[in-house]
Amino acid sequence: MVSKSNVATLSTNPAANDDIGEAKRLELYESQLIIREAEQRAYDLFLQNLVKGTSHLSLGQEAIAAGFAEAMQPGDLTFATYRGHAHTLARGVEVEKVLGELMGRDNGLMRGKGGSMHLASEEHGMMGSYAIIGAHLPIACGAALRAQYRGDKDVSVCFFGDGTTNIGAFHEALNFAAIWKLPVIFVCENNLYMEYTPISEVTAVPRPAADRASAYGLDPIVIDGNDADVVYRTALKAYDKARAGDGPSLIECLTYRHSGHSRADPAKYRPEGELEKWKQHDPIHLYRERLKQFGVNEAAVAKIDAKVRKIVDDATEACKAAPPPSKDIIFTDVYADGGWAWRN
Repeated sequence: MVSKSNVATLSTNPAANDDIGEAKRLELYESQLIIREAEQRAYDLFLQNLVKGTSHLSLGQEAIAAGFAEAMQPGDLTFATYRGHAHTLARGVEVEKVLGELMGRDNGLMRGKGGSMHLASEEHGMMGSYAIIGAHLPIACGAALRAQYRGDKDVSVCFFGDGTTNIGAFHEALNFAAIWKLPVIFVCENNLYMEYTPISEVTAVPRPAADRASAYGLDPIVIDGNDADVVYRTALKAYDKARAGDGPSLIECLTYRHSGHSRADPAKYRPEGELEKWKQHDPIHLYRERLKQFGVNEAAVAKIDAKVRKIVDDATEACKAAPPPSKDIIFTDVYADGGWAWRN
């Protein structure tokens, strides 16, 4: 479970935490719920053999994607890993586009050509899901360097897992970003496991991201990644810092994935009772209680629940009815000019 002694948590006094407001909290709840329901539906479709290949779900990690996305401004950029469905949905991409892509249908975000690990939407500021561990950290630095050079105010946010902290690109990107004071935020989604291995067994420090921060002149920030309010507030501070020209932030979000690393992983390596203990701190349940704590009308919450279920149900049926991509697009989007003929 999350240790309450070393992470930022929400005060139990509602009056001290009214800075977010009911409207934003309902948005945060809806964003988390869309991710949860869409990811669960993706799993169900996989069991029906309608999602081909593997995919990596964010069940249990929804608060991180929702919190950072809700704190963003238009034009801010998201860089994600192969576990990128959540971040794509949080940036406003339609559920149908995401499920369609996972199902290899022509109505998918990439017309069925990208699949689960290659979601991108420039329109929504979703600058790609990257299947190579750590590959996107230097790319996020490049986008931030462009913003700095041109005087633009957008911020690049780079999400990655705990295992990435032991990759060379992690350290190279942090060093580069710190030296140049780039407007980039590095967000470690620490779900305790790097694929099938506990991160604690292969890392010399207890907090794989935060305990490396001081080496690059950054503050060690560790937060409860299952609490969307905490994530949202932390994100706002990091965005303000980046836009003010004060450089990058490294934020370690403690969380837990409810499923295995991928669909093929039954996660039998986890200690007995660990999953059940973390489910007591489930971000969706936690946030429903948070809404009650602040006196949000239960009818408003029920309306969001019904709305999200309908969105996911309608998207599912639309994807089932959609055709596979046409063969005439097989050679498009291959090179920068959109074609492939010049290679012959």
